[in-house]
Amino acid sequence: MTTRVAAIDCGTNSIRLLIADLPDPSAGPSVPLVDLCRRMEIVRLGQGVDATGRLAPEAIERTRVALADYVTEIEKLHAERVRMCATSATRDAENAADFRAMVEQTLGVAPEVVSGDEEARLSFTGAVRGLPADAPSPYLVVDIGGGSTEFVVGRRDAGVDAAISVDIGCVRMTERHLHGDPPGLDEIAAAQADIAVAVDRALAAVRGREAATLVGLAGSVTTVVAIAQGLTGYDPARIHHARVSYERVAEVTADLLAMSREQRLAIPVMHPGRADVIGAGALVLRVIMERAGLDAVVASEHDILDGIAWSFAGLT
Repeated sequence: MTTRVAAIDCGTNSIRLLIADLPDPSAGPSVPLVDLCRRMEIVRLGQGVDATGRLAPEAIERTRVALADYVTEIEKLHAERVRMCATSATRDAENAADFRAMVEQTLGVAPEVVSGDEEARLSFTGAVRGLPADAPSPYLVVDIGGGSTEFVVGRRDAGVDAAISVDIGCVRMTERHLHGDPPGLDEIAAAQADIAVAVDRALAAVRGREAATLVGLAGSVTTVVAIAQGLTGYDPARIHHARVSYERVAEVTADLLAMSREQRLAIPVMHPGRADVIGAGALVLRVIMERAGLDAVVASEHDILDGIAWSFAGLT
């Protein structure tokens, strides 16, 4: 018996949907879920929240439009259970109640504004199930979002050892530091210093420097990996579990930070909604690798969305 579920992840930059069939629990831990639908829309819910402390009305409306479209897909595929998790922007905002009311009216269920710790654990479950057997543990899983980055260390068999969320997402760092097009060297240096302080704190909290494998999640990582591979189109199958060296990540980061937004938009794998924040996202990844002393990152297309789906089976 399978269970059809719908998982929605609403972050600072994007809102994503996964509809999948969960295997019967008796099938064992190696049996994957079966994807029926994966979608992503850039809605920039966290637009300006770092400066104002509030969600912009136009950002809430963009999110409502995308969510209404997802509801149509959920109904068409007859998902039996629905769970929506909202992350950094809706933890921080003074007017988070307006967002929650919109979601309940549109989706019919309340969003769960998960803690950074829970967000990290969901990401870890989604990333580690299906990770290649030759990737040694312990794992340091990093989920670079728009408003925050989650760090979680654990093992495939024993689960999570420690987790922390810090406020160094790609949107937050862009709005705080990277104002030029392209950003100036002083802006990049300020962003790098800000990121390094948060990364050092996170790595100390979770003992991240003891990890054997770095697993990177979310659009900043997968976009950097796609560029590093020289892909002419975004190909999830080529990106999922691809391993990219620190040297190549550093090269891509330097290139992105030296480009104008127009030049970044011309990159074949670049999502239009990510072009103005990808430099900051790449910089976060590069600094994590430097400060953790890890010479490569393994990308995963499976992340918090998959963790939300697996949570219906009690696996987070």
